[in-house]
Amino acid sequence: MSLMENYWLHEFLKAIILYGSAYFLGLWVQKCGIRVNYTRKIFHFILFFSTLFLAHHLPFQISTTTTLTSGIIFLLWIGTFSHALRSRSGFLSTAYAAIDRPEDRPFTLLWLSTQILATYLVIVLVAVWLARYGKQPLIYIAVLVAGIGDGLAEPVGVRFGKRKYRVKALFTDRIYTRTLEGSACVFLSAIIAVALLRQHLTDLQFLLALGIVPLATTLAEALSPHTWDAPLLYLVGGISLIGVLELSALV
Repeated sequence: MSLMENYWLHEFLKAIILYGSAYFLGLWVQKCGIRVNYTRKIFHFILFFSTLFLAHHLPFQISTTTTLTSGIIFLLWIGTFSHALRSRSGFLSTAYAAIDRPEDRPFTLLWLSTQILATYLVIVLVAVWLARYGKQPLIYIAVLVAGIGDGLAEPVGVRFGKRKYRVKALFTDRIYTRTLEGSACVFLSAIIAVALLRQHLTDLQFLLALGIVPLATTLAEALSPHTWDAPLLYLVGGISLIGVLELSALV
């Protein structure tokens, strides 16, 4: 198959995987009473790893066009969970239960859709920015922090969090809580991500990245609005990496 055929098959299979996993996770919520905080993050990891798996087995040329197209497709996927559609479909209603935290209602879809749109736009911006330095692979540092660190932050915070702090949310005066234990996942994942991308950094850049990126991304996660941490993690992660490259050039 051609690269573009791979891309469209990648998107089709990803949609099937996401619908299927959301449905079975939703059944878990409805039948067993499992907390949505857990199923939502399990879904987060399924999205993250299925995307990597499919990209490996169905390689295509990643570009601004494919990235933005994937964002639009994902927004359309989220749109299928609108009340008008899920109220007429038991399948969609059950699948939606996997991601609809009670404390987020009635803003669940609004926060998800705006976060997705902002995240994809920021990814394109950061990728183009890093490409100017010939360091585009470094975007995977932000990908790992957002995918792994942020993915672990909530379940770790819910299960083990003792030290809580308050955060605001968009479009409402509600106050939500995060935990230092959850934020520590972001910090540790950033250290690991920098280490994994070591080959793309000089010795000086590596040391600067270890000193700057974990702290910057942890603060971004801690200060971001409720449910809106992903775009800020990518943005701050990208800016901090550009800062590392600029600082290393001055030394």
